[in-house]
Amino acid sequence: MADFVDQKRGEMEDHLTELRPIVEEYDRLTKAVEALSNAGVGSSRRAAKPKRAAAKPKRATAKPKKRRSAASGRRGRPKGSGKRGKRSKQALRLVTTNPGVTIPEIAKKIGIKQNYLYRVLPTLEKEGLVVKKGRGWYPTLQRG
Repeated sequence: MADFVDQKRGEMEDHLTELRPIVEEYDRLTKAVEALSNAGVGSSRRAAKPKRAAAKPKRATAKPKKRRSAASGRRGRPKGSGKRGKRSKQALRLVTTNPGVTIPEIAKKIGIKQNYLYRVLPTLEKEGLVVKKGRGWYPTLQRG
């Protein structure tokens, strides 16, 4: 048994000796990338941390990903576009005509699920169009 353990230890030490130059190269490259990033040399892209494991090759049939503009910082459609603008207007109209209306009541009248309105109404509140008192929603007096 001791011979087997000694044999395996020797194989592992040999393998470590083989891997040492690769690890040293990895460390050198990591330091070089870090130095270039800190010096601000190169493209305006942020340098990614190097990965230890090799990345899987991408399939040729994969569709290229759409890039979003760096300026917006948001994903998806612009705020207020599409149905969100429509739902906001519908909810605001119901709150204005029925002060104190609750989210479940609004959802039933519009014909949508309540969870959507838990995003719409706080947005209207931030915009100063409605205010929440208890469970009910009320129009603000600032509308004009």
